Amino acid sequence: MPYKHQVIPLQTHEGNETADQALHSIVDGFKRFRNEVFPQQEELFKKLATAQNPRAMFITCADSRVVPELITQSSPGDLFVNRNVGNVVPAYGQMMGGVSTAIEYAVMALGVQHIVVCGHSDCGAMKAVLNPASLETMPTVKAWLRHAEVARSVVAENCNCSDDKETLAVLTEENVVAQLNHLCTHPSVAAKLARGQLFIHGWVYDIETSQIKAYDAELGTFLPLDGDKIPMATPRSRFPQA
Repeated sequence: MPYKHQVIPLQTHEGNETADQALHSIVDGFKRFRNEVFPQQEELFKKLATAQNPRAMFITCADSRVVPELITQSSPGDLFVNRNVGNVVPAYGQMMGGVSTAIEYAVMALGVQHIVVCGHSDCGAMKAVLNPASLETMPTVKAWLRHAEVARSVVAENCNCSDDKETLAVLTEENVVAQLNHLCTHPSVAAKLARGQLFIHGWVYDIETSQIKAYDAELGTFLPLDGDKIPMATPRSRFPQA
């Protein structure tokens, strides 16, 4: 039985609720899931109880406004998601932590065929990259966002941006490109890209409009994801398999 997406009354809280109210809201949500949603999808969850076979790995920002399953209307088990501040992918060997581990597991153990690196509009991490002084009290975040420094340098030296808004938008796109380049340094990824067995994608999601732009490596630009042709960031395979 296919997964039935519930009609979700999307509401945002004003941010002035107490800690107790916030916790009760989350727990009430779980109760609705347990009592109303789960019984309708029990067959699906039984199938997922002992195995997963995701369609893609989705690396995106930890920002609470970005919900990969909602944006792509995916079912449980469809996406292997990794979230971190700034949708960063450290180059192989620089920081062998959670992101690198997740990539290797997704490619080698789960056999995903697609990896999406997805940035988004109004990204606090990208704002911090442009204003590093704002991170003086957050040394861990500051160290982490050094992985986005290449994007900042590209924008600083090549973009004659008219204002801060344009600079942020261009940086967000360039950061996705930079992280795609880092992704290709991972041996598990590089080997499968060379054989044409893995495909990589760079997206930027606009929170206000729902638009997604995707990086087209051949043209070197971002294009609407819902255009006539799906833009691809995958390099040409050098050892295609018969």
